[in-house]
Amino acid sequence: MKAKIYHDKYRRKLVLKYADRRIALKKIIYNKSLPLKERMLAQRALSKFPRNSSPTRIINRCVITGRARGVKRLFRLAKHPLREYARKGYITNFVKSSW
Repeated sequence: MKAKIYHDKYRRKLVLKYADRRIALKKIIYNKSLPLKERMLAQRALSKFPRNSSPTRIINRCVITGRARGVKRLFRLAKHPLREYARKGYITNFVKSSW
Protein backbone atom coordinates (compact mmCIF):
# COMPACT_ATOMS: atom_id res chain seq x y z
CA MET A 1 0.00 0.00 0.00
CA LYS A 2 2.90 2.37 0.57
CA ALA A 3 3.61 2.33 -3.17
CA LYS A 4 0.09 3.60 -3.89
CA ILE A 5 0.52 6.41 -1.39
CA TYR A 6 3.90 7.29 -2.93
CA HIS A 7 2.44 7.36 -6.45
CA ASP A 8 -0.41 9.58 -5.26
CA LYS A 9 2.04 12.08 -3.75
CA TYR A 10 4.13 12.00 -6.93
CA ARG A 11 1.10 12.72 -9.12
CA ARG A 12 -0.04 15.59 -6.91
CA LYS A 13 3.44 17.11 -7.06
CA LEU A 14 3.52 16.87 -10.86
CA VAL A 15 0.07 18.45 -11.18
CA LEU A 16 1.21 21.43 -9.12
CA LYS A 17 4.44 21.72 -11.10
CA TYR A 18 2.74 21.85 -14.51
CA ALA A 19 -0.51 23.60 -13.54
CA ASP A 20 0.40 27.12 -14.71
CA ARG A 21 1.87 25.96 -18.02
CA ARG A 22 -1.10 23.69 -18.64
CA ILE A 23 -3.60 26.53 -18.05
CA ALA A 24 -1.68 28.86 -20.38
CA LEU A 25 -1.58 26.26 -23.18
CA LYS A 26 -5.28 25.45 -22.74
CA LYS A 27 -6.15 29.13 -23.14
CA ILE A 28 -4.20 29.22 -26.39
CA ILE A 29 -5.83 26.01 -27.64
CA TYR A 30 -9.39 27.20 -26.97
CA ASN A 31 -8.83 30.75 -28.30
CA LYS A 32 -10.61 30.69 -31.69
CA SER A 33 -9.19 34.07 -32.74
CA LEU A 34 -5.63 32.67 -32.95
CA PRO A 35 -4.37 30.99 -36.12
CA LEU A 36 -4.85 27.24 -36.37
CA LYS A 37 -1.12 26.55 -36.66
CA GLU A 38 -0.38 28.30 -33.36
CA ARG A 39 -3.19 26.41 -31.64
CA MET A 40 -1.89 23.11 -33.01
CA LEU A 41 1.60 23.89 -31.71
CA ALA A 42 0.13 24.54 -28.28
CA GLN A 43 -1.76 21.23 -28.50
CA ARG A 44 1.47 19.41 -29.40
CA ALA A 45 3.31 21.07 -26.49
CA LEU A 46 0.51 20.06 -24.12
CA SER A 47 0.67 16.45 -25.29
CA LYS A 48 4.42 16.35 -24.48
CA PHE A 49 3.72 16.90 -20.78
CA PRO A 50 3.91 13.83 -18.54
CA ARG A 51 0.65 11.91 -18.25
CA ASN A 52 0.64 12.17 -14.49
CA SER A 53 0.69 15.97 -14.68
CA SER A 54 -2.99 15.95 -15.66
CA PRO A 55 -5.34 16.74 -12.75
CA THR A 56 -7.74 14.00 -13.82
CA ARG A 57 -5.11 11.38 -12.97
CA ILE A 58 -5.29 12.22 -9.26
CA ILE A 59 -7.27 9.70 -7.26
CA ASN A 60 -8.46 10.52 -3.77
CA ARG A 61 -6.61 8.06 -1.57
CA CYS A 62 -6.40 7.64 2.17
CA VAL A 63 -3.11 9.09 3.40
CA ILE A 64 -2.73 6.26 5.92
CA THR A 65 -3.94 3.08 4.22
CA GLY A 66 -3.81 4.05 0.54
CA ARG A 67 -7.40 2.91 0.07
CA ALA A 68 -9.21 4.56 -2.85
CA ARG A 69 -12.79 3.84 -1.84
CA GLY A 70 -14.73 5.34 1.04
CA VAL A 71 -12.36 8.32 1.36
CA LYS A 72 -13.73 11.45 3.01
CA ARG A 73 -12.42 14.47 1.07
CA LEU A 74 -12.26 16.85 4.02
CA PHE A 75 -9.88 14.64 6.00
CA ARG A 76 -8.36 12.54 3.15
CA LEU A 77 -8.96 9.46 5.30
CA ALA A 78 -10.81 6.26 4.53
CA LYS A 79 -13.83 5.43 6.65
CA HIS A 80 -12.05 2.96 8.93
CA PRO A 81 -9.09 5.16 9.96
CA LEU A 82 -11.47 8.11 10.23
CA ARG A 83 -13.62 6.28 12.78
CA GLU A 84 -10.55 5.16 14.70
CA TYR A 85 -9.03 8.67 14.82
CA ALA A 86 -12.37 10.19 15.80
CA ARG A 87 -12.80 7.66 18.60
CA LYS A 88 -9.32 8.49 19.94
CA GLY A 89 -10.09 12.22 19.76
CA TYR A 90 -7.44 13.15 17.20
CA ILE A 91 -9.98 14.92 14.99
CA THR A 92 -11.45 18.00 16.64
CA ASN A 93 -15.22 18.58 16.61
CA PHE A 94 -15.81 15.09 15.27
CA VAL A 95 -18.07 13.20 17.66
CA LYS A 96 -19.83 9.88 17.35
CA SER A 97 -23.51 10.62 17.22
CA SER A 98 -25.89 9.23 19.80
CA TRP A 99 -29.58 9.89 20.26
